[in-house]
Amino acid sequence: MNSIVAIVGRPNVGKSTLFNRLVQRREAIVDSVSGVTRDRHYGKSDWNGKEFSVIDTGGYIVGSDDIFEEEIRKQVNLAIDEADIIVFVVDVEEGITPMDAEVAKLLRKVKKPIFIAVNKVDNAMRDANAVEFYNLGLGDYHTISSINGSGTGDLLDALAEKMPAPEEVDLEKKELPRFAVVGRPNAGKSSFINALIGKDRNIVTNIAGTTRDSIDTKYNRFGFDFNLVDTAGIRKKSRVKEDLEFYSVMRAVRSIEYSDVIILVVDATRGFEGQDQNIFWLAEKNRKGIVILINKWDLIEKETNTMRDFEAMVRKQIEPFTDVPIVFISALTKQRLFKAIETAVEVFENRKNKIQTSKFNETMLEIVKNYPPPAIKGKYVKIKYCMQLPTQTPQFAFFCNLPQYVRDPYRRFVENKLREIYDFKGVPITIYFRQK
Repeated sequence: MNSIVAIVGRPNVGKSTLFNRLVQRREAIVDSVSGVTRDRHYGKSDWNGKEFSVIDTGGYIVGSDDIFEEEIRKQVNLAIDEADIIVFVVDVEEGITPMDAEVAKLLRKVKKPIFIAVNKVDNAMRDANAVEFYNLGLGDYHTISSINGSGTGDLLDALAEKMPAPEEVDLEKKELPRFAVVGRPNAGKSSFINALIGKDRNIVTNIAGTTRDSIDTKYNRFGFDFNLVDTAGIRKKSRVKEDLEFYSVMRAVRSIEYSDVIILVVDATRGFEGQDQNIFWLAEKNRKGIVILINKWDLIEKETNTMRDFEAMVRKQIEPFTDVPIVFISALTKQRLFKAIETAVEVFENRKNKIQTSKFNETMLEIVKNYPPPAIKGKYVKIKYCMQLPTQTPQFAFFCNLPQYVRDPYRRFVENKLREIYDFKGVPITIYFRQK
């Protein structure tokens, strides 16, 4: 499994800016106001060949220092408990504050790797001022400027050294596939699993957040054999106020990493909202098979094209990765439950799809010959050979003379052609252009 890196610290020291830089996307909203609401706080990153998840533990409620200290203590304790590596962000402009000292007091008891990131160091004078942070008693520090990226490479080098080497994957090893049932709180995840297995294995109430942990259930019916994982609902960080719920969300993130297929349960009565997209992209970043289930479809008033319009709306929201099966179900009335599981198994098989190299070359080289990459600066890219890489998820390499001139639109064109010809429905595809 990949490591989890938790970013901790008091409000307004630049945790979310660092988070955005590590995941290389502007995912967390950044503002100078302490405790600002942030949409997405789980991300995927990689450095020196090692992949890891990043969790930003910010987003505290606005209040007095005492309330802040209480919230920080809860969140840092939970991050310490679940994460593998802790990055403690402090602000060189303000120096060591009482809240920093409080966090450091907690971290000194921890046996996990801890890195101090002294943020906002963008000149030599501030670099000299950072010496003060030795007083925290946590050893060496790294000076960074998360706004412009200065020093983050050295920090990532140090983080990568503490992460285990990527495991060799035995593609022949037979293990029961794991299907993680994920979604927002109260979308009907536990009801879906109970309806599938025919017994009330998981507690179901109309109170969001009933499921606290990730629960494995073995499913062996109708010729299917796999593990179903019921996860706690993942909601926006601004609404993760209870410490137990924060812990549940972290466990759900781990479940996504450790599963083969992600079954994303969406509440049809609420539509496909921002947090549903966040969970979808988290699964896509982890290169998992994905099936979207629109639950509570029995509660929707229907007209002639209701289902078609709803599906079109969802596909618009998940562009450009739209080759994902969408099944409309009702866990309450057991409508299309078997179809949902059948689809998840198909996606799992698609994820293992292997294409013979000779046939792959025969098909794809003809396509790229007829539709070559557009010339850039008078340079013409010639693709001479292609193959599927021996990886756990579908990855393809196209060998050419000038890979640096292949742009994203052409990469998407090749992926679309791959999906037209071969069945990779519900499975993220990675395409590399490499020097021949």
